[in-house]
Amino acid sequence: MDALVEFFFKYRPIVFRNSHLALSASTWTKLGVLVLLLAAFAIVTTYSRVRLRGTPAARSRLIAMRVALVLLLAFMLLRPVLVVSTAFGKHNVVGVLVDDSRSMQIADMAKGQTRADVVRSLLGKPDSALFQALADRFTVRFFRVSDDGGRAPGGVGSMAFDGSHTRLAASLEASRQELAGTPLSGVVLVSDGADNAPDKLSETLRSLKARKVPVYTLGIGQERFAKDIEVRRIDAPHSVLKGASIVMNIDIAQRGFGGSPAEVAVEDSGQVVALRKLNLPKDGEAVTVAIRVPAASAGARIFTVRVTPQAGEVVKENNARPVTIQVRDRREKILYVEGEPRYDLKFIRQALANDENIQLVTLLRTARDKFLPMDVDDSLEFADGFPSRREDLFKYRAVILGSIEASFFTRDQLKMMADFVSVRGGGLMMLGGRKSFAEGGWSKTVLADVLPVELPRSFVDPKPSYRAVKADVSPIGAVDPITQIGASEDESVKKWAAMAQVSTVNHIIRAKPGATTLLFSVDSSTRAKTSALAYQRYGLGSAFAFMFQDAWYWRMDPNVPTEDRTYQSFWRQVMRALVNNVPNRVNVLAPDQVSPGEPLRVHVDVADSSYRRVNGAKVLATVLAPSGKVETATLEWSGIRDGEYTSTFTPKENGVYRIGILAGMGRDTVIADPTFVKVDPPATEFFGAEQRSALLRNIAEETGGRYYTPATAVEMAKDLVYSKSGDIAPERLDLWDMPILFLMLLLLIGSELTYRRSRGLI
Repeated sequence: MDALVEFFFKYRPIVFRNSHLALSASTWTKLGVLVLLLAAFAIVTTYSRVRLRGTPAARSRLIAMRVALVLLLAFMLLRPVLVVSTAFGKHNVVGVLVDDSRSMQIADMAKGQTRADVVRSLLGKPDSALFQALADRFTVRFFRVSDDGGRAPGGVGSMAFDGSHTRLAASLEASRQELAGTPLSGVVLVSDGADNAPDKLSETLRSLKARKVPVYTLGIGQERFAKDIEVRRIDAPHSVLKGASIVMNIDIAQRGFGGSPAEVAVEDSGQVVALRKLNLPKDGEAVTVAIRVPAASAGARIFTVRVTPQAGEVVKENNARPVTIQVRDRREKILYVEGEPRYDLKFIRQALANDENIQLVTLLRTARDKFLPMDVDDSLEFADGFPSRREDLFKYRAVILGSIEASFFTRDQLKMMADFVSVRGGGLMMLGGRKSFAEGGWSKTVLADVLPVELPRSFVDPKPSYRAVKADVSPIGAVDPITQIGASEDESVKKWAAMAQVSTVNHIIRAKPGATTLLFSVDSSTRAKTSALAYQRYGLGSAFAFMFQDAWYWRMDPNVPTEDRTYQSFWRQVMRALVNNVPNRVNVLAPDQVSPGEPLRVHVDVADSSYRRVNGAKVLATVLAPSGKVETATLEWSGIRDGEYTSTFTPKENGVYRIGILAGMGRDTVIADPTFVKVDPPATEFFGAEQRSALLRNIAEETGGRYYTPATAVEMAKDLVYSKSGDIAPERLDLWDMPILFLMLLLLIGSELTYRRSRGLI
């Protein structure tokens, strides 16, 4: 397209874009043009008065062609010119930023070349096409784009193309700052555009535009792979309790393999622990696969999700993703408050009796103002009944409310339970019963907002209404770790269908819009279906509603074999869901994986026993390297958020680093759960690795540059001459002799003669 414009209009499009029009004719020439214009007026007057053969329309056409011819000649005689700024030869500098990240090793170019091969052919040597074209006009300085970036004195030939991250914003800004004292004509960015750094590119582009530094982008790589499978995302909990089931929701995108069979495997330290076979969807469509993985061993487990590579895939490195999950082996405390002795309490406690990771502390009201505490650490713990201080309640990870009325609690205690979920991040579950939900007066309390179901505000008949129901698992519940009671989704559905009939006495309107329903209750007589087990996120925590009042029938029904452990497994899964991802007083946030030599930033949130964030704490980090080397550092308050402390480490060894955190708040000292970070070059560069031409075009347009492909790359040097940046001088380029003008003259003369002949006017 540029060649066609240059053929007809004499100059390249960028010359017109970076210039303005002027007239260079002498005074006498301008007087001659004025005479021509008067002649055009005379032509119009004469043609309109003289009678000619033909219609008025024919006369108008002849007038228009003659006037257009005169005006075109007048324009040429005025000697139009383009006033454009051009660079002072090699005195000006051009910064060339080359993406040397690992994605440039992808072999998706012509003849099986890698992207790096194409870059080397264009810029690798002084006699390479683009290098030579730039060096003939400018002083060229090379920069790297990946990781820390910086100058590359050895040029492209010194680059290994093994960078772990593409940092476009940081590299553009760093090169601009280094070249700030030079006559900079512009910056050339050679990349596939696969930016995966957290830096804000928009701010950098605004800075470049304000300083009039144009960026000319050269896109490398295919914009769309013909055949590729990618593990796009893994949704899994950050930490779980030992013995829990981990359900990983894996998003798989593919192109070119629609309908083909595939295998998805989950590996733990190289050993396959779960396998799922499936048929891939239509081309371009993504599919989510749920795989259940047992958390049998404690510690930092690095799971790898892998899709078997297919023949013809452009990139195979994106078929696998790692995910780190902390499997905690400790005893979690759950407070269960029950308003009356009933079988559910007995059988739930029996189900958890041999669970070493769950301590079900129970407060049972046996009579008015009389309570029976069970499984407590201190016999005086509930001397005054339900906790009235935040620190006493917030030491638990979850709270279960049985059949107990809302009026049992004070207003402050109700507010404290709401804060237990939203602020402390704990789990809350309400069980069905004659004094639960709306029947227990909970509709008008602050916990009505916390619960995942909408409660009716009032009843015509306030008495509980008994209804016999059957449990029906939802599609989500069939694969959720709470309600998946079979080895597979299909088996789980069958087992729930075979569960014994139970009952409910509580009314709800529906599950809230943001809630997830795992089980429905189906009325045995009307077949009406309502939510029976639902949960939702609320603040930092989560809340559950379990509507059945006698689920113990699932254990004691005569048709249930003695050796059947479904009931016990179900309640163990429920308890683990209540305590999973519940934050501690000191929480550590760090990336799962970094590259050797890459700065590792650690964030630590610190709270007191009431879970109020503390800014004056002393936070010490101990970093244990794979070799056994220990490094300590004091974390400083970030100054951005209350209770947030940060520090940066630079790991140099490959392997798994262990980060321990100790926080001191006066006499109160808290040791955080250890955090593990894998140090190894990640495969980030191979995900979303198609050329992002839209991003590269946007960078060019925002800064006044232009986008190129390898086929048009050499033209970049010609365009850079007309940059408005650097040391420049005005130049006047003639337009009167453009080929398009002479073609138009011939066209007008020929058209008039042809038209006259066709009308018999000559």
